[in-house]
Order: sequence, then structure tokens, then C-alpha cells
Amino acid sequence: MKEQIRLKLNGKSQSVEVDPNEPFLYVLRSDLELNGPRFGCGLQQCGSCMVLVDDIAEPTCIKPVSEFKNKKLETIEGLEKDGKLHPIQKAFIEEQAAQCGYCLNGMLISAVALLRKNPNPSEAEIKEALNPVICRCGTHSRFIKAVKRAANSSETF
Repeated sequence: MKEQIRLKLNGKSQSVEVDPNEPFLYVLRSDLELNGPRFGCGLQQCGSCMVLVDDIAEPTCIKPVSEFKNKKLETIEGLEKDGKLHPIQKAFIEEQAAQCGYCLNGMLISAVALLRKNPNPSEAEIKEALNPVICRCGTHSRFIKAVKRAANSSETF
């Protein structure tokens, strides 16, 4: 049975009429037309479906939309502000870190979560933060460089 679910998403309050048990990823992609979070494994093991939930990177492919009520939610689409890319998005472009795009959402979301918690992480902390996201292309060294570049920028996260 469908019900109205209110969400605080990308700085706006939104309401969707959905089955409260529907996976949040499906609601994001199908109902809200936010296609940054991707369907990867469907088992919460690859990281491509991550969003920021109260500034923590969380998978969305299995968890029901009802678990995300009353939380501050941010997708990759919400990182850009007033036409200006987020520092991590700029750094990924500058380091040419993206390849196929399968993991990109999860890498960016995980990096933002890390930098909001720790704006000057060590390389070991960066690796640990990005570890839950599977990258098929093997561009991890560029991801690490991009996170370091963003951390060294004068911008806030």
C-alpha cells in the first residue's frame, strides 16, 4: 500500500507517494528522477548507490525509503551549488579520475563524507573511506589524488 513519504533531499523538503518498503534507490531514480545514484550489485556491496545520510555515505539499493524519513539526504546532484561544482567534483575532473562511471557516484559521495568529517585526511584514511566502493577500472590512485587535491583546496565541503 502506498503512502506519502516526506524527505529532506538536496536541501528541499519533498513528498512522494510510494510503498514505504520500496528500496530508496528505486524512489530516487524512478520517482524523483535523480540518476546519480546507480544500481550496481543490488546487495549493498559495491557502493554505486550511495547517498549522504546525515553526512554519512550510505547504500540505498536495499534499504526501504521509510528508513530515510527525517534525515538530511544529499545525492550527487545536490553537491553542485548555484551552478558551481563541489570541490570534490572539480578535483575528480582535474585528476581525470573517472572512467566508466560505475563507481563514480559512490566514490564522490564517500569522499565528501570523509572530507566533511575530516577536511585533512591521511592517505590511509582516504583509502579506508573509499574502500567500500568497488571500481572495475582500477583508477584508485587517481581517486586518492583527487581527494587530496580537494582537501588541499581552500573551499569548504
